Amino acid sequence: MKPGFSLSYYVDGVLSGNRVVLGQAITLVESFLPKDQENAGAVLEKILPDTGKSIRVGVTGVPGVGKSTFIEALGLYVVRQEKKIAVLSIDPSSPLTKGSILGDKTRMEELSKNPNAFIRPTASGLAIGGVANHTREAMLLCEAAGFDVIFVETVGVGQSEVSVKKMVDFFLLLMLAGAGDELQGIKKGIMEMADAIAITKADGDNIKKASEAQADYQHALHLFSTPDSGWKPKVLTTSALSGDGIDKIWKVIQQYRDQTEKSGYFDQNRSDQNIAWFHDCFDQLVRADLSQHQSVRSNLISLEEEIRQSKLSARSAAQQLLDRYHQAIQKP
Repeated sequence: MKPGFSLSYYVDGVLSGNRVVLGQAITLVESFLPKDQENAGAVLEKILPDTGKSIRVGVTGVPGVGKSTFIEALGLYVVRQEKKIAVLSIDPSSPLTKGSILGDKTRMEELSKNPNAFIRPTASGLAIGGVANHTREAMLLCEAAGFDVIFVETVGVGQSEVSVKKMVDFFLLLMLAGAGDELQGIKKGIMEMADAIAITKADGDNIKKASEAQADYQHALHLFSTPDSGWKPKVLTTSALSGDGIDKIWKVIQQYRDQTEKSGYFDQNRSDQNIAWFHDCFDQLVRADLSQHQSVRSNLISLEEEIRQSKLSARSAAQQLLDRYHQAIQKP
């Protein structure tokens, strides 16, 4: 562990709900240092029996839909129901500087002051899928710390931003009304994954447009086949400004959990997600191990150059790199 820290420091601190230690533990699992990763694994193993009791909610939406504002409104409502909530908000990283503003906490100022809420902004880094590399681990740590509801706010919505669906129980898609042809903005892939759609900013002059959009989206959902969960996705309207509809969205989330727990889908989905996480972790470890071999790294650079010059196909180059990796790990 870091100087002065120990395994028991992290484990006892997280299990007691110490926010400072929880933040430090999340920082530990996010570290790319090999030693930190080893220590993080030890912490996760110890707290694992105390995880799994929360409801995990993924929130995504088009740019400008007001994800942070919505999550703050819903979060404040949920804590009034005597629940403890954690918000893991993912900020996009610059592909050039790799930096990130991490401003979600400032956009949830009132919620961040609530003693029953914990907000952790994280840079997405090079991760795809709208989430950060270690969002799953951060969720487990928050569960072990006693949080009942965990919101994962993605960087946005797009065809590639589907990874969050593989790590949450309930997937909420936020959409805008009155921003052009609503149906043109529907992406079948993201729509089929949504357990509910919320039309935001349904207040003032926008109420009528929101109701029209609600009808359009509900009709579109009827065109899709019933998901494996057996749940029929709902479309609601809401306003973070007035608070209208916030209670209905929380009620739908609870109904989803009740229905899927009774059918057995809830636990089965969690198990499937753990298997997917296992495969993701293995892929990351293999890539990390591959980069540790100098001969493989050198071969990688030369193969990339051949690809650039169209002397070699990407598929053939990948096979050659794999062969070189096999040679490297077989050497005594």
